[in-house]
Amino acid sequence: MKKLPVQFYKRADVVLIARELIGKIIVTNFNGLITSGRIVETEAYVAITDEASHAYNGKRTARNEQMYAAAGTAYVYICYGMHHLFNVVTNVKNIPDAVLIRAVEPITGIDIMLTRTGRIKLDNSFTKGPGNAAKALGITKKNSGINLLDDEIYLADDGFVMDDKLIGVSKRIGINGSGDSAMLPYRFYVKENHFVSSYPNK
Repeated sequence: MKKLPVQFYKRADVVLIARELIGKIIVTNFNGLITSGRIVETEAYVAITDEASHAYNGKRTARNEQMYAAAGTAYVYICYGMHHLFNVVTNVKNIPDAVLIRAVEPITGIDIMLTRTGRIKLDNSFTKGPGNAAKALGITKKNSGINLLDDEIYLADDGFVMDDKLIGVSKRIGINGSGDSAMLPYRFYVKENHFVSSYPNK
């Protein structure tokens, strides 16, 4: 298994990157507790022009500052005051493209994930949705700004090849107030995977 190089993230097409992240592995290593999962759902957010993006129209605040960081940086924000959502920053510094990791299929450290989420056994809602995925992986707002080429959080390729026919494409979830951008086909997911958000999933 090899970490994705900075060149993977340092490209101008964030939508393509979001699609290519399907099937890749996300690994966390906090205080020796290692967990991992295969990425099965992503969403792309395009710098400046995307009304659903935190950086729409060049908005730059303390909250979204990490979106403007170098490619391969983690951007984590809190949604609804409780859910920590993990994003991968792409493109080049000061162009705030990002990919939201919406769901993963657990691989390593499931017992650790269960403890973090307060669950007794694995079920299909375990890492479904970006808040659940980040919680299971131990990712919080304090991890925003981490370099994804380091060892605490990184994305990797284990040689698995995803069949393009199994990758679904749709509009993104929960952004209906984002004007025309709400209809953009920037969500990618593994069809009929039990850990993917329910709409749509086939």
